[in-house]
Amino acid sequence: MAKSPTEDTPKKKRGVNVLGWILLAMLIGGLGSFGATNFGGGESNIGSVGARKISASEYARALRQQINAFSQQIGTPLTLQQAQSFGLDQQVLQGVITQASLDDEAAKVGISVGDDAVKVQLRETKAFHGLDGSFDLETYKQMLSQNNLLPAAYEAELRRNIARDVLQSAVTAGFGAPQSMTDTLYKWAGEQRGFTLLRQTEATLPAPIAVPTDADLKTYYDANIAAFTRPEAKRITYASLLPDSLAQTMPADEEALKALYQERIAEFVIPEKRLVERLAFASEDEAKAAKARLDAGESFETLVKERDLSLADLDLGDVSKADLADAGEAVFGLMAPGVVGPFASPIGPALFRMNAILAAQETTFDQARPALLVEMQTEAARKAIGDRVEAIDDLLAGGASIEDIAKDEKMTLGVTEYAPGTDDNDAIAGYADFAKAAEASQEGDFPEAILLDDGGVVAIRFEGLVPPAPVPLDKVRDKVAASWQADALAKALASQAEGIKAAIAAGTVIDTLGTVERTPLIDRQGAVKDAPPSVVAALFEMAVGEVRVITDAGFSGVVLLDSITPAANDGEDATALRDAIIQQNQKAMAADALSLYSKSLGEKAGIQIDQAIINAVHAQFGN
Repeated sequence: MAKSPTEDTPKKKRGVNVLGWILLAMLIGGLGSFGATNFGGGESNIGSVGARKISASEYARALRQQINAFSQQIGTPLTLQQAQSFGLDQQVLQGVITQASLDDEAAKVGISVGDDAVKVQLRETKAFHGLDGSFDLETYKQMLSQNNLLPAAYEAELRRNIARDVLQSAVTAGFGAPQSMTDTLYKWAGEQRGFTLLRQTEATLPAPIAVPTDADLKTYYDANIAAFTRPEAKRITYASLLPDSLAQTMPADEEALKALYQERIAEFVIPEKRLVERLAFASEDEAKAAKARLDAGESFETLVKERDLSLADLDLGDVSKADLADAGEAVFGLMAPGVVGPFASPIGPALFRMNAILAAQETTFDQARPALLVEMQTEAARKAIGDRVEAIDDLLAGGASIEDIAKDEKMTLGVTEYAPGTDDNDAIAGYADFAKAAEASQEGDFPEAILLDDGGVVAIRFEGLVPPAPVPLDKVRDKVAASWQADALAKALASQAEGIKAAIAAGTVIDTLGTVERTPLIDRQGAVKDAPPSVVAALFEMAVGEVRVITDAGFSGVVLLDSITPAANDGEDATALRDAIIQQNQKAMAADALSLYSKSLGEKAGIQIDQAIINAVHAQFGN
């Protein structure tokens, strides 16, 4: 049995820093005991591949990481149920099965990872470094202890990872993309096309779109009734206490308002400022020589370019006289844009260019008072609501109805029909916490109080489902009118574009039919400004001289293909594109090979999955 590679490491001075903790969390995040003691005693396994067990914590960790990564990608947190609808759980399950297949095979073929390899990994992990910047045994043990891990378990995981990488590298190394494949893809990707575009907009129509009549709207509404049908909704009774509604009842302390104004005087009394750039030099003589050149007529931009700098590098933003120290008097003495100096600065002798004068601004107490009053009263309202939340919770726990709570706590009582994803919900549904609770509510739920992000509180009760139904025309008249207008405009533009296409086919030159835009060369990855991707897609389907009408959401245009330019045979761009294609092909072939290899390993070794344990892991995600 191999000893732990940490046993013969000399003890060093103990040292822990905040960055180390963060790095460790990223490195071993979840290697600890997610669910390890919650599945009937000891660590449970969701399955196995051959002799390699797949632990519940291993699957849970991978699932959590995948959900977090996908949540960051789409910009909103995902629940487990939403993740499952995207198939993330199945992707993760397949991933851990693949890893287990490789681990099992690595063990069978005898890939062994010695202590030296593990030591290298440990010593290169900055999270385990002490104050002297090198591996520290005490820091290592403390880090693992804080994450409920033992060195033996952590080092076993490292050994598996290294062994798996060795096997994986052996399978994926040496793939080369066939020359014929590279050439074909290069010709496809490197080809470029030139075209002429004649956009169609409402301004190009001979007459503007007419205002729809009541009959037009009724006909359009009936023909597109699905677009104006409210989906199934939930009828919710609620009692709310919101800071905005309570604020006006809160007392105002005039002295406190004046004190608040003084505390934030910098917001209300802003001194005169200047927009300034600073160009520093190594010596005062160099700075003086540069100033002499400016005085002789050279431009400031020339000096900047000679220093291999950009104006952004020099920008000080809007600064006060005091901010500029020695240069303040001269800069603020300028009544128009100009350059002064040299003056001393923290980075050496410098020239200062003033670009604009920002006048002083002062908001008096009387002018600021209304906003300060609202702010102070709203904050007081939040505190008052916070003091009443416990009483509301106690009433609900005691079986009080929403109506009773509204009466006793002077809350606003209301009923709303909430439908997720619609834009005609009541204002209360604008609170994300209310919407989340309403969406999750169902028959049989007890009333609950929800804290809102602005400091308010609302108690809700599910009443029942409201079936889908058309929204009356008078309530969506503006929406119907806008849709009718957009539809009529799209039809008119498409008709006009077809007429232009016919005129070109009859011999009319496209330039005589309107203001055209010409693009000499564009490849398949290119984009046309303010045009949909369908324009570029169409170009690479067309023959030279062909004309097409392209209509898409909010876009209509006539496209004439002028030229086709084959992919270049040489040059830096050509070499870079060819190399990128080769690398992508090699990666794709290696990934396919590894996928097929790991699948065959699993089938050969035997895959066992315990759905009950997987369900138990999922249940913990819901808690």
